[in-house]
Amino acid sequence: MKKLFLLATLSAFVMTTGCDDSAAKKVNQDNVQATDNGASQSADAPVMTFDKVAHDFGTISEGERVQTTFTFTNTGKSDLIIVDARGSCGCTVPSYPKNTPIPPGGTGEILVSFDSSNKPNMQQKTVTLSANTQSGREMLRIKAMVTPDPVRQKQREDQARARQQSNN
Repeated sequence: MKKLFLLATLSAFVMTTGCDDSAAKKVNQDNVQATDNGASQSADAPVMTFDKVAHDFGTISEGERVQTTFTFTNTGKSDLIIVDARGSCGCTVPSYPKNTPIPPGGTGEILVSFDSSNKPNMQQKTVTLSANTQSGREMLRIKAMVTPDPVRQKQREDQARARQQSNN
């Protein structure tokens, strides 16, 4: 019994410590040459320079799907690789050049789509990019004022009233 407990504890320890590398760390290890001088390593790292890092869709109607494009240039000294891009919720979906080397001076685009269904009022969302830049992460932001659909708003209010009554 003691051997079984020891084996289970050891297995749990190996599983929790063995999967600690993030995608950005893996890219940095694979694509940036290791040097003793950290300053020269960061000087040679790719740099994402965006035409904009935030976009305001203004006022849109609930249920409307909108999108914008963020254009970037690699202003660093080595190839840029984006390994992941994630929206802060399922309503925000990025399209990006995944695992495609972008040479110094090269450009790329990240298309961000936003679905305002069931998202009334002010909405602010982010897209987090994991890349082999010095920081390993870049952030893009979108926002929109979503005008509620009158039918859906009435349904939400009715549901809120019903919850209120059931709590009393």
